[in-house]
Amino acid sequence: MTGTIIKGIAGFYYVKTDHGLYECRARGIFKNEGITPMVGDLVEIDVIGDMTGYINNIYPRKNQFIRPPISNVEQFVIAVSAQKPKLNFLILDRFLVMAEMNQTDAVIVINKQDVSKSEDIDRIMKIYDSMYPCIVLSAKENKGIEKLMPYLRDRSSALAGTSGVGKTTLLNRLQDDFNEETGDISKKTGRGKNTTRHVEIFELEQGGKVFDTPGFTSFDILECDESMLEKCYPEMYNIEGNCRYDDCRHVNEPECMIRRAVEKEIISESRYKSYLTQIKEIRERRIY
Repeated sequence: MTGTIIKGIAGFYYVKTDHGLYECRARGIFKNEGITPMVGDLVEIDVIGDMTGYINNIYPRKNQFIRPPISNVEQFVIAVSAQKPKLNFLILDRFLVMAEMNQTDAVIVINKQDVSKSEDIDRIMKIYDSMYPCIVLSAKENKGIEKLMPYLRDRSSALAGTSGVGKTTLLNRLQDDFNEETGDISKKTGRGKNTTRHVEIFELEQGGKVFDTPGFTSFDILECDESMLEKCYPEMYNIEGNCRYDDCRHVNEPECMIRRAVEKEIISESRYKSYLTQIKEIRERRIY
């Protein structure tokens, strides 16, 4: 019997099949081979009891991600907020690099329109709207959700973003029968309190699946190298003209077209700073 892992908790994997939901363990061979089943995996199971079984085969993945531990994602829906909590541009750019590396589409959802200043939202739109779909909404007030729905239809989408940006509230607005626990913003830290403790797939009545994932504070660009990173920034990769050096990394090389584009505000300074930070991290990781 085949099915899809829609949730994993404490070594148990919940596999949705045409015959119902089965609680499964993974065969020991996976551990021996260093393979961990992921939410999103298409698997084959052996039924051993009343709606229980063992996973004995994992079909090839289209893609996979370590953090969050999910597979077969077609699109990332990255939720951010302009305020409460304030947007960390570097973390958003990390999410976008992760999507680009895996040739996965990305949609940016600017939530909390009800508590954000228009100029803060406009700043985000100015940087990203020409490269990625950007949707402004208020999940709390249930306004603007309809603008997101066409992007979710008939696709496997991972809902991602840092804690406190309202991912769970947004998920609950997508469908009446979604009723996940929501949290508040910590008054002490100004950051969100994470309410999602495991990855789970929710199916939409209109067609499509949404992965709800735990909040992030940071994560690594695991397989990326310097030459690949530039390709994960569309505005850099598609810039007209050539740098003086073929292997220019756009850090401090002379006659660099990318740095010139930043000076002319063709490329945003915040995106360029994110790029430099990640180049530095890649180089430091290479040394150690």
